[in-house]
Amino acid sequence: MRCLSAIMLSLTVLLLFQTETLSAADPGPARKRSDPPVIRSSWDDLLDGIKTREQWLKHKQILRQRYLRLLRDEQKPAKPPLDLRVHETVDVDGIYDRKLISYNVEQDERAHAYLAVPRKLARPAAAIVALHGTFAEGMKRTAGLVDNPDKAYLDHLARRGYVVIAPEHFVSGLRIPDEGPYETGQFHKKHPNWTSVGKFTYEHSIAIDVLQSLDEVDDQRIGALGHSLGGHGTFFLAAYDERVKVAACNCGASFFRHNPKVEAWSRDHWYVYFKHLRPGLLRGELPPIDFHEIIALIAPRAFLDVSALNDGDPQVQKQRVLMNLKIMEVFQLEGVPENFGFYVHGQKHSVKHQSRALIYAWMDRQLRPELTKTRLVTQ
Repeated sequence: MRCLSAIMLSLTVLLLFQTETLSAADPGPARKRSDPPVIRSSWDDLLDGIKTREQWLKHKQILRQRYLRLLRDEQKPAKPPLDLRVHETVDVDGIYDRKLISYNVEQDERAHAYLAVPRKLARPAAAIVALHGTFAEGMKRTAGLVDNPDKAYLDHLARRGYVVIAPEHFVSGLRIPDEGPYETGQFHKKHPNWTSVGKFTYEHSIAIDVLQSLDEVDDQRIGALGHSLGGHGTFFLAAYDERVKVAACNCGASFFRHNPKVEAWSRDHWYVYFKHLRPGLLRGELPPIDFHEIIALIAPRAFLDVSALNDGDPQVQKQRVLMNLKIMEVFQLEGVPENFGFYVHGQKHSVKHQSRALIYAWMDRQLRPELTKTRLVTQ
């Protein structure tokens, strides 16, 4: 026993000696206190020369015109009467009715959507436009009928008491072209000077018209959210249509600058977002507006960006953090810093539970603040 105690004592002395030796040999770098350095980045051009809210609002008008030119908004067709039709109604667990609806988006073209209306509404409810990603049956997935239940936003939100519309993307679902899902060739033949982003943004704006036509909807409490294609579709919509009071983008696509794959925004095949940009992009020329400026158009209305550092190129996603830091300054200028937020995780291109919980809580705070005081997020 005495022998064991002696061994333990010797080990303790040896460890103390090694620690003191290491500390003496490597005291570490000298560090001095300092004020926080100013973070500078290429995203600073958002507010270059702008110091006041009045200056920002003037610049905002210029950015909006650039945004509409990017969409080629002047090429959109005249808006036809809605002619809203209900093709099917299903009772979902006695909680809400899920309706398959259609409505006009062009004179000779109808869109389809799933519409969820909660039962036992005491008064007109808050409503949400839920946008799906690049999935052939995206509208059905959003309704919880196929594929990934993580992305069944319509079902989740209807159970929380929201009226929800989940419109189909114009080259998916019941409108898949002969060439296949997300092929835009026929669209560009019909509208050679318009853009796919202009088309789907315009159609999603018409989905808001549908919501506002319903007695069950409070037209002053409308939000929008989506993942992937639906994620950037959300901020394109919120920047375009001020009826969107709160929006959340989950894993939306990368911006134009600092993007090694920027040509993907104007491919020569499959889904072509901005066909007219291709010649300039191939010459290394970027459009006169980028995502930080488009998202800034949403202010002072609420916007949340959720992204992953390992969703594609980590260096590109790190730029997204810098971009969001600059966008925050716009909301500060507008006097509503609480209306902007971003969350960065490491779960790749997904919408896991914590992301959904954050997004749904973001909707609640803006559209149904009474929920944030009475219960925890459950989805």
